[in-house]
Amino acid sequence: MDKTTVLGKNRSGVDISPIDIKEMMSLAKVTPASSPGDEKAIAQMREEYIAEADVIGSVPLPGTLKGMASTAMEKLMGKSPEGFIDKLGCRLAFERTGVRLYDALITKCSTAPMSSNISLDRLNEFRNEEFQHFKLVENAIRSIGADPTAQTPSADVDGVISLGLIQVLTDPRTSVAHCLEAMLTAELADNDGWRMLIMLAEKMGMEDMARDFQQALREEDEHLVSIRQWFKEMVIKDTVGI
Repeated sequence: MDKTTVLGKNRSGVDISPIDIKEMMSLAKVTPASSPGDEKAIAQMREEYIAEADVIGSVPLPGTLKGMASTAMEKLMGKSPEGFIDKLGCRLAFERTGVRLYDALITKCSTAPMSSNISLDRLNEFRNEEFQHFKLVENAIRSIGADPTAQTPSADVDGVISLGLIQVLTDPRTSVAHCLEAMLTAELADNDGWRMLIMLAEKMGMEDMARDFQQALREEDEHLVSIRQWFKEMVIKDTVGI
């Protein structure tokens, strides 16, 4: 297949069968709804669930004396170390997912058509940098006495968000362009995630940690530029043949 998007036997639209659509619409007009009401009932139910719900998770208590001392000190200074640990855990989870996303993209680009403009060496470089970012955050978490193996609430949420990205990258039917679009979504989120973490580290008075994170952000900026460019080039080539 030379093109990502092809004409085919797509039967999902109604225009393909104008006679049947009239019959279907006529039936809908004479068939009563399965239940009374509108969307207000489901909104009310959601409101009740939200009001009764507990938090999605918690940040574990420090498991070391160093961690306990650090947390206690920050508490006395009026800061919230658990919030910082939560965002560190979130970044750790996302960088781990980033490694898996690049592994899947490398496999896709190695076998699928329409990927000649993409450098596999560059993708491998990005993949390895994602792994180094994971190790960077892991070490940062340990340095303040927290446990990098714990799944924090924000890490849990990010894992759910990332499920769709993983599904796109690992679906055998998706094109390289589809996968680049998913990677663009991931890199945009990753970029903002690092900026947030740098800001928090600075506000927590951890300047050395913030500087280390700045280097990771510079590398993530390069990932974003390349993924965005490859995606744009592929869509243009597929659409107008240039």
